[in-house]
Amino acid sequence: MKTKLRTALTFGGILHEKDYDLILDSYETVLLKPGMNFLSAGQVSDRIGFVEEGILRSYFITEKGTEVTKYFIRANQFGVDLESYYENKVSEYNMQAVVPTCVHYITRSKWTDLLEKIPKLYIYTKSLTEATLLNKIKDNEFLVYGTAKEKYLEFLKRYPDLALHVPLQDIASYLQITPQSLSRIRKEI
Repeated sequence: MKTKLRTALTFGGILHEKDYDLILDSYETVLLKPGMNFLSAGQVSDRIGFVEEGILRSYFITEKGTEVTKYFIRANQFGVDLESYYENKVSEYNMQAVVPTCVHYITRSKWTDLLEKIPKLYIYTKSLTEATLLNKIKDNEFLVYGTAKEKYLEFLKRYPDLALHVPLQDIASYLQITPQSLSRIRKEI
């Protein structure tokens, strides 16, 4: 059942085959229905998730009560609020299932134990974190420039799977446009 997670552990060829089972045995699994949170604002992020199937949405709520989507975590991706996790502080973000989602997760204490047992796990973590952050920067560059229509067309090009499964208001929030604008754009194209 943790097939995609096992494949993700091969990233960079850093870990040894013998380490995989030890790591995989430390992960637990949660099945989330749409609308259920993997992480809730006000909690300290004390676990690292891996989406086997489904989609998580990371978002925060403004003072006016508006939900603002920061990013989506798709199948084969890790999800954690890094600032909350590393600084052991309360998260401002929610990570919520958009569709039925299977998340494998490991707690901070189990991860810390594994870091002591598997010295190369630190290098793996650092490499994966850097690669993920660079991809996030590249992924989000298109949000800064262009018209609302150009942003939506780029979103469709980059994330056709998300466009099929994520509610329009969440896509609009991510693109930093109103749902009405997004509806108008969708009618045009």
